[in-house]
Amino acid sequence: MIVDEAKRVRFGGYRATMSRMDRHPSSSVLTGTRRHFFHDCALGLGSIALANLIGGSPSAGATSIAASPLAPKPTHFPAKAKRVIYLFMAGGPSQLELFDYKPKLQELDGQVVPESYVKNKRFAFIKLDAKLLGTRRKFARYGQSGAELSELVPGLASIADDVTIVRSMATDVFNHGPAKLFANTGVPRFGLPSMGAWVTYGIGSESQDLPGFVVLQSGPRGPRGGAPLWGSGFLPTTYQGVPLLQGPEPILNLASPAGFDRQRQGDFFAAVKDLNSQRLDAVGDPEIATRIAAYEMAWRMQSSAPELMELSGETAETLAAYGAEPGKPSFANNCLLARRLVERGVRFVQLYHTDWDHHGNNDTHLGKPLDDRCRETDGPAAALVKDLKQRGLLDETLVIWGGEFGRTPMGEPRDQMGRDHHIDGYALWLAGGGIKPGQTIGVTDELGFYAVEDRVHVHDLQATILHLLGLDHTRLTFRFQGRNFRLTDVGGQVVRKLLA
Repeated sequence: MIVDEAKRVRFGGYRATMSRMDRHPSSSVLTGTRRHFFHDCALGLGSIALANLIGGSPSAGATSIAASPLAPKPTHFPAKAKRVIYLFMAGGPSQLELFDYKPKLQELDGQVVPESYVKNKRFAFIKLDAKLLGTRRKFARYGQSGAELSELVPGLASIADDVTIVRSMATDVFNHGPAKLFANTGVPRFGLPSMGAWVTYGIGSESQDLPGFVVLQSGPRGPRGGAPLWGSGFLPTTYQGVPLLQGPEPILNLASPAGFDRQRQGDFFAAVKDLNSQRLDAVGDPEIATRIAAYEMAWRMQSSAPELMELSGETAETLAAYGAEPGKPSFANNCLLARRLVERGVRFVQLYHTDWDHHGNNDTHLGKPLDDRCRETDGPAAALVKDLKQRGLLDETLVIWGGEFGRTPMGEPRDQMGRDHHIDGYALWLAGGGIKPGQTIGVTDELGFYAVEDRVHVHDLQATILHLLGLDHTRLTFRFQGRNFRLTDVGGQVVRKLLA
């Protein structure tokens, strides 16, 4: 017993306040532990972390963050965009079939790629002596901007003067899961906050009845990488993305159990909030604030979520423009839901549409499977941009379309025509939210292999998105494990040519 008590003294078992000492007269230096010290200390680790999170003192912080952790926050400088809709094409769309026509590649179709292009390079599947593959798709120029686009994207062609195409994207990672993490969190490993989490942590949300960050999915399966793609990492979980399902129950277990009326449930929420608030005042743990906010949001969403998902109130013309069918899950429905979400103040909406991985298998090649993906997404994405513009929302809504990487100029020898993953030059497009429209930025070499002009790295894109939202990517940080983390890691430059 004497040995145990001596250990407790050595580890510092002090009660931190006179009030607790008074309540526990038998407590002393000999009866505490390290856990008690950090739990009870008025300047304990939880309170300090909470104060750091909200930029205030531990005593002042607990109440404000519990009251509204997703309340709008001031930006670093005036923002061009208030909200983001990110149309993420999971799998890696082929820029050479969609956005980047290469006459020289057509001329050298079937020839082995020059060694100078692939020396010391690694690919996911193909070898260094792979043969070049010209596209079988027709290209033409559209709009006053003269954007050169494929026959596969007539919807995009109809809004050519409203978008900017970036043909010189580059990333660091050529496998799907890590590359998706890199595109969304700035690093190719699990555990870091996603872009939507960083944004809502930085500037909150304008919605009172819906989450600040919402995720919608379509396609035959979920994206490789899973929930960490929209996770909050080491940020409080209140900032993580909330996936919405299509159907009568958009969020599982949101509806009240049978026989449990709203008054009774309200009483339960109020009691739980009081208990959690007392605990938050005592320990200052930001996860308790998250729990309080989650209960309150769930209470409000019991009415707001079903109303959001009900598309039958949209006009027949709107449904037809998107190709949306109420009650039938689809990318088209999700695009329409994205508009409805930003109308209701949601800060960051991310749509994932899968199966763009066209290697050349019988069900994943550059023929009908690519036709199908484009048919599923091109019209609805264009309708979204047009709808936002018609409603006066596009100027303050940033829309992004793209995947985790592109496809190689070389073909991949499988059952059908396909291409491997490519990280050195691929394409995406942006519209609205402070983007200068009607331009094409960046150039790849004559084979479409390397970005040779106005190269835009993933971190540059992330820095630019934050800039448009009024956030300096070098100042939006969170201290974790002894260092300040940020979305762009240690890189990133704002792409000034993209800005209006």
